[in-house]
Amino acid sequence: MPHLALISEGTDLSKTVNVRIHSECITGEVFHSRKCECGPQLDAAIKFIHENGGVIIYLRQEGRNIGIINKLKAYALQEKGFDTVQANVELGLLPDARDFGIAVEILDDLGVTSINLLTNNPEKLRFIEESSIELKSRIPLIIEPNEDDANYLEVKKNYFGHFFGNL
Repeated sequence: MPHLALISEGTDLSKTVNVRIHSECITGEVFHSRKCECGPQLDAAIKFIHENGGVIIYLRQEGRNIGIINKLKAYALQEKGFDTVQANVELGLLPDARDFGIAVEILDDLGVTSINLLTNNPEKLRFIEESSIELKSRIPLIIEPNEDDANYLEVKKNYFGHFFGNL
């Protein structure tokens, strides 16, 4: 499955570029699952990039790169009381198997050398900071929790160290 780089019209890639690195989430983006904030995050990023210019790198890493079938198995375990990390581990999978290095490669291919990164994820920041790309700033992408994703967001904050000003 190819990864995608969506570039807003008029974006000057030789200057500091607004960038969202977004991993595929069929359940949240297509089926509007309320178990995660992925769909609303992508919508907010598209709106921001449309209004301010930039690039959305869409990585085909469904379910933290475990695939849709394993993600649905993890959902079934979550219905039994497991959180998202516990469910992945119970299935013999990593809590997060994504690789953001490909996003760095895509930015390099585009000739991007300086970015403002739309993220709450410290792991994405680490990948950029360890690359040749200059990180000018982090732009928070805060989505208000709902009753269905509040626990999921707490796990992201407490286990993965995501930055949430609203939790």
